[in-house]
Amino acid sequence: MRFTCRGFLIFAATVALVAAPTASPSQVLDSNATGVKLAVNDKGEALLTYTANGKLKHILAWGAVNANPPVRGTKQVEFKLDYSGGYGKYHTTYWKTFGSTCQPYDGPALAWKVAACKAPDGSYWAVQSWLRGLPDYGVAASGRAAQPELHLAHWTVPLPLLSITTDRSGDSDHLFGSYKLGSTGVYGFGATTAGAPLDSFGRNVYIDTYDSAYGAGWKRENSFLTHAPSGTFCYIFARHGSHPKGDGKQYRATVIGPGVMPDVMWSGAAPGVATPAEQAKTAAAIRALDDPACRA
Repeated sequence: MRFTCRGFLIFAATVALVAAPTASPSQVLDSNATGVKLAVNDKGEALLTYTANGKLKHILAWGAVNANPPVRGTKQVEFKLDYSGGYGKYHTTYWKTFGSTCQPYDGPALAWKVAACKAPDGSYWAVQSWLRGLPDYGVAASGRAAQPELHLAHWTVPLPLLSITTDRSGDSDHLFGSYKLGSTGVYGFGATTAGAPLDSFGRNVYIDTYDSAYGAGWKRENSFLTHAPSGTFCYIFARHGSHPKGDGKQYRATVIGPGVMPDVMWSGAAPGVATPAEQAKTAAAIRALDDPACRA
């Protein structure tokens, strides 16, 4: 079986030349944070305290939970943020008297978790941190790209589901799948030619490869958009310009949550050579995506 992602190789060659796509401002709060502490009160507010670039910071967040389904012409939910720790909202040094009522976290397992707690109303809050902006094709990161971002989430519903299947045919590894919140696909309505979302609904899947031609350990392979209407996608590990092919021993994929939902991650071993029966099953799964960009 041969697996194709129509038009994707052209896109993949282009994305390496531009900065990593931006994410929804409702989740990305800062970068290179240490000593992160999360406090939550019974007003539906969260207070983050941390140090970044040698400065102690306090961020007050409120006003958002879960996510809206993608609807053209509307906006995704996002936090209201006060980077003065509440002075802008209450005209006092609110962070000094913030009364935390955080309860122990008993929610689902989270990737890249820094802190999490259960609020008095039963909702969950979490802080996650990971290297989203790494250059593609195992290129060493520098500057801001080498700094992990700080993301905040607030939710009451089951986590988004990132479903991925791997396949190998000939000398190429492939992966395909979907990204959904419940039964609704996660996708946006516009992007740059390099695949950067132009609205707050669009999401990129970030693929890392382990022990590949790029070197030992985890390296960034690429990132790509999910597709309408079902949040589907597909990817071929291939050569890009002078870069070697990034097939590795393992793969992982991370994607920012829709709205203010948590970020989720998938990981799995590289596929072996498939039997004819396995190839037929994979071909059926690709066709079931009903994605014109992904063909078996």
